[in-house]
Amino acid sequence: MGAALSGLILAVLTPWAWADDPLPTSDSGPPVPAIGRAWPVGTHPMVLRGWEPPATVYGRGHRGVDLAASAGTPVRAVAAGRVSFAGRVAGRGVVSVQLTGTDLRTTYEPVRPSVKRGDQVAAGEPVGTVEPTGSHCAVTCVHWGLLRDETYLDPLSLLPPWLLNRGPSRLLPVLGVPLPSA
Repeated sequence: MGAALSGLILAVLTPWAWADDPLPTSDSGPPVPAIGRAWPVGTHPMVLRGWEPPATVYGRGHRGVDLAASAGTPVRAVAAGRVSFAGRVAGRGVVSVQLTGTDLRTTYEPVRPSVKRGDQVAAGEPVGTVEPTGSHCAVTCVHWGLLRDETYLDPLSLLPPWLLNRGPSRLLPVLGVPLPSA
């Protein structure tokens, strides 16, 4: 009886032990290449909520980035790839793109897909439009995710510095060169 009771207690408590396992950090693979060529929405949308990796596999966190976007806004592929999923999950439209030449895939939701599974998409090519409902944001937004296998990564790491930090162009004077006279 004692062994049976011990086995039962161990079986019941075991899931709690693995739920507190830390997320893999150094084993999440090679660095993410900055292969993005377009933002999913707009030219430099407001980030409403950034990536917040959870402390444990099943812990609280934010496994993507929320970008401000109005309903009906075109959602574009950040980089070239093949659509691995386009449909509804838990009542939300979702599009997932396996990025060419990598082990990475991006996800976009809530999106009304304009593509289907197996379609090839180029960077900047529309994959759908923002749905008016289904978002977890206080305002309409697109949740953009990045995964390597089952590990979530920061999607902003796909964007190269010139795209991530791009501001308005400014002409600056060149020292030592006289200005043309009018």
